[in-house]
Amino acid sequence: MKDDTPLWAPDTPGAWDADAGGALIRDLWTLRAAMIEREAQLEPQLREVDPAHRPSAVNLVHYLAMRQIDLRQLQDRLAWVGVSSLGRAETHVLANVDKVLGILHRIAGRAWSPLSRDEPAGFMRGTTLLQHNAQALFGPMPDKRRVRMMVTLPSEAASDEGLVASLVANGMDVARINCAHDGPQQWAAMAASVRRAAARAQRSVRVLMDVAGPKLRTGPIDGGAQVVKIKPQRDVFGHTVAASRFGLRAMASTLPVPGAAVALGVDAAWLANVRLHDRIDLADARGARRRLVVVECTDQGLLVECERTLYLTPDCTLRLHRASATVRETGLGQIPEVPGHLHLSRGDRLDLVPQGLGHGALPGGRGRKPRNATLSCTLPEVLPQIRTGQRIWFDDGHIGGVVRRCSAGKVQVEITDARDGGDKLAADKGINLPDTALDLPALTTQDLQDLATVAQHADIVGLSFAQSAADVQALRQRLVELGAPHLGLILKVETRRGFEHLPEMLLAAMAGSAAGVMIARGDLAVECGYERMAEVQEEILWACEAAHMPVVWATQVLETLAKTGRPSRAEITDAAMGGRAECVMLNKGPHILDAMRTLDDILQRMQSHQSKKRPLLRALKAWNLGAADPAVQAGRRRRPMPRKAATKAR
Repeated sequence: MKDDTPLWAPDTPGAWDADAGGALIRDLWTLRAAMIEREAQLEPQLREVDPAHRPSAVNLVHYLAMRQIDLRQLQDRLAWVGVSSLGRAETHVLANVDKVLGILHRIAGRAWSPLSRDEPAGFMRGTTLLQHNAQALFGPMPDKRRVRMMVTLPSEAASDEGLVASLVANGMDVARINCAHDGPQQWAAMAASVRRAAARAQRSVRVLMDVAGPKLRTGPIDGGAQVVKIKPQRDVFGHTVAASRFGLRAMASTLPVPGAAVALGVDAAWLANVRLHDRIDLADARGARRRLVVVECTDQGLLVECERTLYLTPDCTLRLHRASATVRETGLGQIPEVPGHLHLSRGDRLDLVPQGLGHGALPGGRGRKPRNATLSCTLPEVLPQIRTGQRIWFDDGHIGGVVRRCSAGKVQVEITDARDGGDKLAADKGINLPDTALDLPALTTQDLQDLATVAQHADIVGLSFAQSAADVQALRQRLVELGAPHLGLILKVETRRGFEHLPEMLLAAMAGSAAGVMIARGDLAVECGYERMAEVQEEILWACEAAHMPVVWATQVLETLAKTGRPSRAEITDAAMGGRAECVMLNKGPHILDAMRTLDDILQRMQSHQSKKRPLLRALKAWNLGAADPAVQAGRRRRPMPRKAATKAR
């Protein structure tokens, strides 16, 4: 049976209990003293903070000191008395404690003198500081919503001015450029395009560039083949509805062939002989004979059709059916390679090695030992840091295992988490080691080079895989060397170590003029465990609010909508939760404009109901229990009196 007895209840709840009240006052004074003591202990770190951020840094220290204590019983006792239970104290911790102490002293008839000299931020100032810091980092607040919208730019944004203009027109406040993809020329072109579009729209749009950081990924895997399957569209009875189409272009060309999803290379001299409606014969990779028909000729190449399925490889030969052609045969090129993969099931063994092509397991046989599947990784220097018994996750947590053996040349992993029937693991997929204290700098050699471009074109730099105060200081130092100390900084929290070291990273970030935190929930969920993700993101939100530091709510926000055009119910709720941050990030996708419009609508609706973690009690217009329906009343007033009733009334 559930026990509804409160954690604390005086014998006479209707009256002030002097003993209980005195105990409350003593406990609050003890709590206050702990905050002041922690501030004194951390004075060396606080001196490194920019003077403008000193109140925020001190408030963060007070908040962390308060949260070292389990306050739940104290909160119940305060609520029983009818005063603040400190549940909304993040932006003004000491001021909130002092306010409660003052009220309790008045109730108890004790003398009270204001202690505002110790308080770094009050109720109003704390909120103002957070808003000011968000504006310094992200730019002015949009007209109709408090929360900014960040959008990751696709590669096409480097050359498609119309795409960038549409993103700006639909409310993009921050354009994110992921420096793990493309290159300096493309990044510079994207940034320039954003600035032109923002100027035309007369809007402020900041440019964020994320340096890639030491992302641990799976290496190349053997077994890939150059083959492309092209098939016609068929109805439910197997009848061809639309022939398969693909393009043929000169071997050296990279231009797309209009109307073709796939374009393959052929000999340029052979291509010059082909005419509209020509027929081309070939035997595909299976030896199946097929005939192609040329349906369109353009400067970029040919568009051809086939009524049946083809498997094309570089060994295939195309023969022009027209005998008068000067060059009748050609080979095929530019055929994409099908990536190799490993098929891993629970109980399988996988050897993680420093370098080489990964390959699948081989069973044992007569005179032959069985061979484990083998996989290399992009950062082989991490392998000596891994220990037996530690967990390892692949591909954003889709496949998991436990390290069973470590040696100088490899790490042996037993697969413990996979779907029934196994999972495929491809190259260039993320590897997470949540139990391993990796000794890796947040800035790689490539990052240090890329920062030269970032310093020239960005307003904000994102520090990927930030894990310590030293990482933040190293980035700040590099920006100073590049003459760009003014750039805003976003700490991307995506590892368990980064989460555990968040407070000292926040203090280090406050040495600069503008900083914020991105909750990178994809890697963070794998590192901390999905079941703990909700708790972790709440704690990050609280700590950042105490530091008056803006937060970016990131990873998979409205992802299904952006990719497919239709959202899931769960991601709509998740997007609404993003209203507790100062910025929400959307990733790229073919339906990104739909996702932006939906997010804008959600954020506008929710901002009248929620501010950070505080509910706002806006009037609920949907319910009016006990009152007559206004629409019915209005209808009754407008309804004309029947003719017979009107005559009787006269």
